[in-house]
Amino acid sequence: MDLRLAKGPVPQGAAVMRAYGGVPAQAVLGSFSFSNSGLGVTPSNPLNLIQASETADEALQLAQWFDRQWVGLEGVEVHAGLEGKQESILEALRGLGEHRDPCTIYNLMLHYLFRENGDSLDEERIVNSATGIRNTVVWKKLFKFQRDGVVGAIDKLNRFGGCIIADSVGLGKTFEALAIIKYHELRNDRVLVLAPKRLRDNWTLYKANDKRNILAADRFNYDVLNHTDLSRDGGLSGDIDLSHVNWGNYDLVVIDESHNFRNKATHKSKESRYDRLMRRIIREGVKTRVLMLSATPVNNRLADLRNQIAFATEGDDSALLEHGIASIEATTRKAQAQFNRWLALGEAEKTPSQLVEMLGFDYFTLLDHLTIARSRRHVEKYYGTSETGCFPDRLPPINIKADVDLAGEFRAIRDINQEIRRLTLASYAPLRYVLPHKQAAYDAKYSTQLRGGEGFFRQVDREESLIHLLRVNVLKRMESCVSAFTLTVQRQLKDVESTLVRIESHVEVLEEIDVADVDIDDPAFEALLVGRKVKVLLGDVDLIRWKQDLLEDRNRLATLLAAACQVDAARDAKLAALRDMIARKCAQPINTHDGKANRKIIVFTAFSDTAQYLYAQLAPWARDTLRVHSAVVTGSAGIQTTMPGLSKRMGDVLSTFAPRAKERPQDLADEGEIDLLIATDCISEGQNLQDCDWLINYDIHWNPVRIIQRFGRIDRIGSPNQRIQLVNFWPNMELEEYINLEQRVSGRMVLLDVSATGEENLIEQQSGNAMNDLEYRRKQLLKLQDTVIDMEDLSTGVAITDLTLTDFRIDLAQFLKRHPGKLDTQPLGAYAITTTLDADIPPGVIFCLQACGPAAKLATTPDYPLAPHYLVHVGDDSAVLLPYAQAKRILDRLKRLALGRDRPDDSACARFDRATKGGEDMRHAQKLLAAAVASVAGKQEERAVASLFTPGGTHAMKGEFAGSGDFEVLAFLVVLPDQQCI
Repeated sequence: MDLRLAKGPVPQGAAVMRAYGGVPAQAVLGSFSFSNSGLGVTPSNPLNLIQASETADEALQLAQWFDRQWVGLEGVEVHAGLEGKQESILEALRGLGEHRDPCTIYNLMLHYLFRENGDSLDEERIVNSATGIRNTVVWKKLFKFQRDGVVGAIDKLNRFGGCIIADSVGLGKTFEALAIIKYHELRNDRVLVLAPKRLRDNWTLYKANDKRNILAADRFNYDVLNHTDLSRDGGLSGDIDLSHVNWGNYDLVVIDESHNFRNKATHKSKESRYDRLMRRIIREGVKTRVLMLSATPVNNRLADLRNQIAFATEGDDSALLEHGIASIEATTRKAQAQFNRWLALGEAEKTPSQLVEMLGFDYFTLLDHLTIARSRRHVEKYYGTSETGCFPDRLPPINIKADVDLAGEFRAIRDINQEIRRLTLASYAPLRYVLPHKQAAYDAKYSTQLRGGEGFFRQVDREESLIHLLRVNVLKRMESCVSAFTLTVQRQLKDVESTLVRIESHVEVLEEIDVADVDIDDPAFEALLVGRKVKVLLGDVDLIRWKQDLLEDRNRLATLLAAACQVDAARDAKLAALRDMIARKCAQPINTHDGKANRKIIVFTAFSDTAQYLYAQLAPWARDTLRVHSAVVTGSAGIQTTMPGLSKRMGDVLSTFAPRAKERPQDLADEGEIDLLIATDCISEGQNLQDCDWLINYDIHWNPVRIIQRFGRIDRIGSPNQRIQLVNFWPNMELEEYINLEQRVSGRMVLLDVSATGEENLIEQQSGNAMNDLEYRRKQLLKLQDTVIDMEDLSTGVAITDLTLTDFRIDLAQFLKRHPGKLDTQPLGAYAITTTLDADIPPGVIFCLQACGPAAKLATTPDYPLAPHYLVHVGDDSAVLLPYAQAKRILDRLKRLALGRDRPDDSACARFDRATKGGEDMRHAQKLLAAAVASVAGKQEERAVASLFTPGGTHAMKGEFAGSGDFEVLAFLVVLPDQQCI
């Protein structure tokens, strides 16, 4: 085809098709402006009048006229923006049909999809250099991926009012948050950090005049309060008087471990921390931006994010309407329903890709707007390890199943479990024994009203739930160590005897026994213990039945205690196995630093009783036999060390254990080093302890997330170790049997579900039924016996990075940096040819369409935020393989087909040219395009889209989508089968 343009008084266009002998066969004329839009270089919808010659004579005459016009272009400037002469015009036209590389087309599609939101990782645009942030110590300490995270978070805070940084364990969320805080402080903003009490020192250190403060030069000035301070109206928190805090005067609030606020429990007589945070800090006073930090924002429920998102949006369900999310609540509810369906699938079907297919694109967009989520694999792939250094290699876990008693006389765990199940624990459930005619009065006084007044959660049900959790607690302590089990049984026996004494003394009013010292780390306890203590009048109670159950408990507990007391430290088989493991590690280190063997070990346990017992038994032995100093950390009040003269502050102890990771000042090096650290989960989050290369779980935590958080203390970016080792102590039985024991001891549970959906439902789990949390735990713990798994691998292989669009944005940002301005010069309809080797990516065409005019409104849906842009993958047989609603999966396919293919595939292009006769015969592509448009617009008329590929008028009827008048092809990727002819 010989395509040339003519310019007359009224801009004209003409195409002359010549026979192979050069004789004109037909001429086609149309009126269009001789400009960028007229030539199709930039988007437009001009009204064209197309005419075609009918005879050879007409074609000859028109051809001669056309040639004269063309020759006349010599020396004439081209109208309306295309500055150049004939060659410039021809160059532009040749560019319309040239073959491009798949990588460019992939990024061009991303450019169309994302540029409307103005959402790109542009450091210069977002971080104003005038703030001086680039001159701060904290900024200079950040790696490139961390700086990108900071830039993205600042952008989201400015545009949406909130952001969740959900980077995986060990990627440095704290320093990213500190850089964001410094950015706001440089703008004179007032900043509040809300942290769990155990992590408070992590934040106060960086604002203190302290030798260990490596950021002292930045002079941070933010306030630090504990999560629990939100439940207090007075008293001191550090040096802050809570009664005088101006809660509404903070411009930025940073919530560390924000997943602790995913629940929105409301007690009848008490405002929850969640409600107070929302009311007093976020809604009242100045506009407050909210930065949330969490490695587990989703946990095992997609809807967990909703209450955290509400902080960013001040609870406004339609806050993201302009960004394509009509209702945040509807989006999260729908996603949770799909997630529940996915969980119910068989193991073969329950894949991450299947979940991605089931979730609506609005959920991906919601996460994309408000989260920064990078995994370890993500950082290695996109940023490499030249700057950060390699992550340490994880050696296969060592699994130990130790007996309880070296003498072999202690009863088996399954037998002990039978006794635990028989305990009534009556001393903790006075309401169980209230006489029937008195129960209504106690229900009215102590029940919790559910959301919307739809019902009540009775205090007697709360007590029953507590009983089951206490039984699990006894079993867990039996698994942890016989010493902790002994102490627990002693406490419960004391509580039983105390209750009996009070009954016998005929006191008029009896208060519910306080079980606050129960330190099992289960969020269900917090829900059950909310509110004031229950007071029961003895005259309202069936004393005969209550005393009978109390006496029965006393006898069983006394029997258990007598058996446990026989197993002292000398007979403790599990303790002996731990001692052997520590000695072996010190004798055979797996890393050396500067010629010195690494002998550092962390021993984690869920219980402070166990930690104190291990320290008492191991610290003198380690010091005298191994020449190793030890410490135990069970919170700020539970710190001991064999290091002479070292203060018993957590920060000092951890700096002495991990001086390199904590950047201990050189003038403190004479303090020496601790090599054996025994700790509870008070240090399982937010601590850099990567000097250490061995981590031992002395007992297996109920939540697999906690095990990974523990290992994240040493499995961190910047580790000096080449290898790291995880050691797990398991109950001396098959894991399946132990999980079943735990399920049976839990029995019939009635729990208050304060889930992130905001609905507080009563969940009854009948004894013998499958319990989802235990089944989930079983699968993850089985994995942990064989390998160290990442946080993003926990939810049956679903990572939060699978649920965001971060990867695509970074692909685009990197392309724009390598090829500035390239995408802005690409014409409409640009395309590339590639081949597929993947069985799950069939041949066909992936179209990127844009609805125009009335079609832009007709084709939109409330749950599709990308409108008016649409991606559709159509197979070679015209079947729509992936409709536009599956944009996330289409983007995944585009990425696999195009990334790294930065040159045109000459072989594939040649095959395409042969099949289309150099672009003259686009009927097959036109047919696929018709299917793509029909899938968006709901129309089936192929003739309505003919003009998108060929000249001529449209035959669409009134009211139908009218092809090029309603949709434009922005770009497309042709996917050919590998080494096969079309």
